[in-house]
Amino acid sequence: MQRPAVYTVHYRLKNRSGDVIDTSEGGEPLTFMEGATGVIKGIQEAVRGRGPGDCLEVTVPPEMAYGEHNPEFVRKVPRSAFEGVENLQVGMKFQTNTGEQAQVVKVVGIDGNLVSVDANHPLAGFTLYFELEIVQVREATDDEMESAPPQ
Repeated sequence: MQRPAVYTVHYRLKNRSGDVIDTSEGGEPLTFMEGATGVIKGIQEAVRGRGPGDCLEVTVPPEMAYGEHNPEFVRKVPRSAFEGVENLQVGMKFQTNTGEQAQVVKVVGIDGNLVSVDANHPLAGFTLYFELEIVQVREATDDEMESAPPQ
């Protein structure tokens, strides 16, 4: 059985206007194992079969990134859910601990005693524009395969 590849990649993420909204420049490159969760499908497919030194420009539609914006993930909760937060404002982010896993929600509206929160990923619904430079490609180690088996 062939081991999955582990890619190390420098990236620049731009919005539709060409503004850089995230980058690994000046920091550590992104390292991920082929098929593992945690890296969007569009990036994984773009680098598959590529080698060190390859530079790519990749357009990733929402369905290959963070999905479409789901209106069901926007809900109203009582202001009392934010007990202890003195100056609650639109744009604030909070981590919830309800359900099976922690989730980050963003306050998108305040109407009296009701607060609208959005649990969508901040990039849900957006087409993403990446510039990628592959720094290294190697086989996954036993430890990597145990800790993050390919999906």
